Amino acid sequence: MTQIPHEPWNRAPDQATPTGSPDTPEALTVTDRFWTVPNALSLLRLALIPVFIWLLMVVDSPGWAFAVLFFSGVSDWLDGKLARWLNQSSRIGALLDPAADRLYVIIIPICFGLKGYVPWWIIGVIIGRDVLLTATAPLLSSRGITALPTLYIGKAATFALMSAFPWLLAGQLDGMIGAVCYPIGWAFLLWGVGLYVWSLVLYWIQTVAVVRELPRVRRTPGGADR
Repeated sequence: MTQIPHEPWNRAPDQATPTGSPDTPEALTVTDRFWTVPNALSLLRLALIPVFIWLLMVVDSPGWAFAVLFFSGVSDWLDGKLARWLNQSSRIGALLDPAADRLYVIIIPICFGLKGYVPWWIIGVIIGRDVLLTATAPLLSSRGITALPTLYIGKAATFALMSAFPWLLAGQLDGMIGAVCYPIGWAFLLWGVGLYVWSLVLYWIQTVAVVRELPRVRRTPGGADR
């Protein structure tokens, strides 16, 4: 039988347990602060999404769209580092960063499909994976769990996809740059899609184990779990 570790799960507020990960020192303080440097970078990444769409779809400038994606990728890496270096980890930051990742992973492939850079079946796999992953939420909620522990394979999948997008854009440029970047972009894309699907399988295995091994929570009239 699959053994499910209880401590890493993110439970409902009245059942919360201390959180941590190999990347998060115990001394790191998680606060309710909103205006922090990492959060500002995450907000900037979100604000750049319509800029990217305008540059690629309206202006038809793959070069400038590449610059936006490159900056977004660097800021994605930097905001996590700054949160640790400056001790500015926050609860809102834990929501903003993955939200920005999910939007980029969905919106960019759609734009690429409209431009003819990527076939629609790959875009369907990427979006379908996120839809199926979202479907685990009510099952976990019925057991008092808000989210499963993040899998490193899922992080690797997001990294590969976010790396593929700038390479594929650079592959649209003329000359040697495009000829070199295009196959690299496809290598990252296929690697990322494979890991993305496999992480979905692992998340669903965990979800099924949670449903089988944990009792359903009873909710009081006030909405609290018991």
